[in-house]
Amino acid sequence: MTEASAGQASERHADLIIVGGGLGGISACLAALGRGHRVILVEALDWLGGQLTAQGVPPDEHPWIEQFSASQTYARLRHAIREHYRRHMPLTAQARAQMLLNPGQGNVSSLCHEPRVAAAVLDAWLAPYEAEGRLTVLREHRITAAEVAGDRVLALRCVDRHTGLASHLQARMFVDATETGDLLPLVGAEQVYGAESRAITGELHATDEADPYDQQALTWCLAAEYFPDEHHVIDRPPAYERFRTLQLDCWPGPQFSWILSDFVTHQPRERPLFAGPTDEASLYDLWHARRIAWRKHFAEGAYRSDITLANWPQMDYWLQPVIGVPDAQRDQALDEARQFSLSFFYWMQTEAPRHDKGYGYPGLKLRGDVLGTSDGLAKQAYFREGRRIQAAFTILEQHIGVKARSGRDAAETFFDSVGIGAYRIDLHPSTRGRNTVDIDAYPFQIPLGALLPVRLDNFLPACKNIGTTRITNGAYREHATEWSIGEACGHLASFALEHQCAPRAVRERPEWLAQLQQELQQQGVVLQWPRFGALTPTLRTGYRFAAR
Repeated sequence: MTEASAGQASERHADLIIVGGGLGGISACLAALGRGHRVILVEALDWLGGQLTAQGVPPDEHPWIEQFSASQTYARLRHAIREHYRRHMPLTAQARAQMLLNPGQGNVSSLCHEPRVAAAVLDAWLAPYEAEGRLTVLREHRITAAEVAGDRVLALRCVDRHTGLASHLQARMFVDATETGDLLPLVGAEQVYGAESRAITGELHATDEADPYDQQALTWCLAAEYFPDEHHVIDRPPAYERFRTLQLDCWPGPQFSWILSDFVTHQPRERPLFAGPTDEASLYDLWHARRIAWRKHFAEGAYRSDITLANWPQMDYWLQPVIGVPDAQRDQALDEARQFSLSFFYWMQTEAPRHDKGYGYPGLKLRGDVLGTSDGLAKQAYFREGRRIQAAFTILEQHIGVKARSGRDAAETFFDSVGIGAYRIDLHPSTRGRNTVDIDAYPFQIPLGALLPVRLDNFLPACKNIGTTRITNGAYREHATEWSIGEACGHLASFALEHQCAPRAVRERPEWLAQLQQELQQQGVVLQWPRFGALTPTLRTGYRFAAR
């Protein structure tokens, strides 16, 4: 059935409508529900969780995440994922007893786990609110239009991807938690995407000229296991010959290689698939970087092989931008990104130099089931950037970058902090052929002003679409910070609803800002980094993770 044949759209009403079921959307939803509001959550896919689940990216987190969490709700999410393994998965007794269980024993995080587990945990968290009737989750729905009057959003129209049935969604407050800021053009929000110029931002690492189509590479992740004595070679992708010799001008060789451009020095560096036995606890190679299931953590025979999540530089797709381009061009680019990842997988199976001599690992096998798919790829591309609001306050490199803050030993202190985060400034190669930008950033705060569009009164961003630049987006886009952004957004929207005011009024009235910050702290949200104890030396010198 098409939208045109579906007849009159059904009417749905809520206090708050959130579009996008990623980590920012979920945390915004939970915050608003916790304050007693009615919420409609619209998600284009059947899975909730965004980069953690549908995009298949194990959590990128700061080095102190096990000792110091910016958000108690995020800490509870991490605990719930571990508890799911303990209660429902065939762990060994030794693994079950580990307080800081890392199911995959991957290097990039202390909680590398299967995306399907996180998806199940998030569904369980929302289920009581759905049963109560205060939450409606519209999965596999897409927003097709918005009704706007002046500076207020009045309603959204969405369509069920399967039936074509339309819904007319009305609320007092609207939130964009989509992965690429898809709601911004529909509601007419002032926005920016791509690269800003140094003349505009004054940032050390900004480009000489602004270019909206200078965008970071995206990656279509995949999951795989390995059986040395078996043969699981996939069909040769149609574009394989074109992709296998592709090379950025700034790269030391073809992208399909174990030789990379070092993220920081830009010198050639080798990082093979295997540096030794595949099921060692930890090795510095690609297999161990984002391994999401270590078979030695599970009862004998439960997992025939380890499972790893492939999100590696060789799979970075930079041929075309996907933001701000016609739909046909976007769809073509996304399809190429899928084929690019499959081509690299085929190269690994057939031509890649082996760690034990020879060529090709035909025993590599795709594991789409852990990603909820049949083809081995994630449900959605991993988008590192999208549209960003033009905000009341924009976070610059000068606020968080170690080098840009020469002579100071911490990030900028924001009077309107509504949360904290920590990550390096990490930009992947761009669609204009630029190399990586990987520089130290101090642990930082999330200023309320970055959540406020310059004009709209009842519309807020809840993830990587806040008021950052292309540079600072590289630090604010990771999992824990996205959760904190969404949580702050949910509380801010709720506070504005309760006080019948626009969100910007909360920042403008000191007593309201102080009240919101107090309420956030009461809910376990940390507003500033500690300056004492074990964290102090690291805070003064910045940090960098060993794995990406």
